[in-house]
Amino acid sequence: MDTWFGPRSDYPFELFSVSHLAVLGIAFLGFLCLVLLKDNLSTKDALFQQLRWLLFAALLISEVSYQYWAISHDYWSFNRYMPLHICGVASITAMLGLVTLHPFWIRVSFFIGIVPAALALVTPDMPYDYQHYRFWKFFVHHTAIAWACLFLALAKPSALTWRSVFSVYGLLLLYAACIGFGVNPQMGSNYLYLSQRPSTVSSLDFFGEGIWYYVNLCLAALALFAVQYGIFRALFKKVPNEKS
Repeated sequence: MDTWFGPRSDYPFELFSVSHLAVLGIAFLGFLCLVLLKDNLSTKDALFQQLRWLLFAALLISEVSYQYWAISHDYWSFNRYMPLHICGVASITAMLGLVTLHPFWIRVSFFIGIVPAALALVTPDMPYDYQHYRFWKFFVHHTAIAWACLFLALAKPSALTWRSVFSVYGLLLLYAACIGFGVNPQMGSNYLYLSQRPSTVSSLDFFGEGIWYYVNLCLAALALFAVQYGIFRALFKKVPNEKS
């Protein structure tokens, strides 16, 4: 246990290793199951309630245990361990969505949670393999984020509209401005990877340098929101709305 939850591990993470492919396979199967079960995700069904609180517990335990791990090993600092990256924010909005089922939190979670969490699973910024707590926290947390955001959208598809594409995008730009011009310079942090790209291989490597990095980020986010909504409506347009 001391080694598993310890400050470091002798087993470094390897991209697309057997352990990495295994957790990717589990994440994909979860997505598939949610899609297949979409007609049974009425908020009045027992299955919905079970999945709702299971996902909430996974998100909460992941975040709390990570903060405890960092504090217990004297690693914690504001500029590294606050949940201010996009997946950290999506985790919080998804928990709020699961608790309240409010359309606002469902919209925000859907647009900022699914794709970033899925991309993080494919190219994780994470040091250790399955012998260490960090591996399991990362993959359980990001898988739960992606599942929870899709789960909420499937349960209440009426919360998503074309207008929500632009309203959530505007909120994201405002949040990015606060992080990029306020938090990161003041705290010496790199939240949202606005100060520099990740040190590991990621999709952000294709966004260029300098000002074009930020321009491409903004354009890609808007395009992604529009495409994501279009695909959701095309594939799930027959998902029944919540009956009051």
